[in-house]
Amino acid sequence: MNQTASNQAASNQEVLVLYYSRSGHTAQLARLIARGIEEVPGMRARLRQVPPVAPVTATAQPPEPEDGAPYVDKQDLLDCAALAMGSPTRFGNMAAPLKHFLDTTGAEWASGALVGKPAALFTSTGTMHGGQESTLLTMALPLLHHGMLLLGLPYTEPALSATHTGGTPYGASHVAGTKGENPISEHERELARALGRRLAETARKLAAGA
Repeated sequence: MNQTASNQAASNQEVLVLYYSRSGHTAQLARLIARGIEEVPGMRARLRQVPPVAPVTATAQPPEPEDGAPYVDKQDLLDCAALAMGSPTRFGNMAAPLKHFLDTTGAEWASGALVGKPAALFTSTGTMHGGQESTLLTMALPLLHHGMLLLGLPYTEPALSATHTGGTPYGASHVAGTKGENPISEHERELARALGRRLAETARKLAAGA
């Protein structure tokens, strides 16, 4: 196998888990989704975060974050076979840093770099009705424009019907509490891992049929 073919084979086994997290709750969900991805034989998760943005032109952040996953690069989108994307909610919508990153992916849209790749979504809110489902749905819109194949959580997952905390058919979620006091519940954990598994299994099947 030549080097190009070897790199392509490796990318077919990686799922990009891309997120923005300010208080750490969305990052925790990202790690649980990554765990679910890696429960699928042969599949790996690539954790990346988007940097904060600032309303000034000066540099807002150093080139690498002080903690957590490395900052995302456009090459991460090209390399991976699938995408799990997460953000805390901001007034029922995704946070500005993630929207800003997506707004810079015009070249990838024009080239069709993400067409046909599966994708899934996750979010965290302070309250039960803080906009989880609307945030997940608005995050789906740019991925549909990119031609991605959106996956949710089916009701064959028992935790989806049993949860009294987070978890929706549109993606994984967590109710953090107004002061961030709530740990991720067992149902939220189950659903985040289930979403990662479903995404990885779909990516593997698509790669095998390519």
